[in-house]
Amino acid sequence: MYIVYILYSSIINKYYIGYTADAMQERLRKHNSNHKGFTGKVADWQVVYTENYSEKIAAMKRELNIKAWKSRKRIEQLIAASKTA
Repeated sequence: MYIVYILYSSIINKYYIGYTADAMQERLRKHNSNHKGFTGKVADWQVVYTENYSEKIAAMKRELNIKAWKSRKRIEQLIAASKTA
């Protein structure tokens, strides 16, 4: 199982989009640890959206699709729609 996810940090008011084959809680722990890279700057990341995929290539394509939007508004609409569904 592969998970496409969106994280949000209230400290820096940013979203992060990724995918993983790890358990989501373990992946979140890694993002919130002190490490080099974008998510290592703060430790308040929260999972705000997930999608499950059975194939790695499908998850990779979806991650790239969302990143290609380059639109905070569309990302927030996706998150909001998942909460009302």
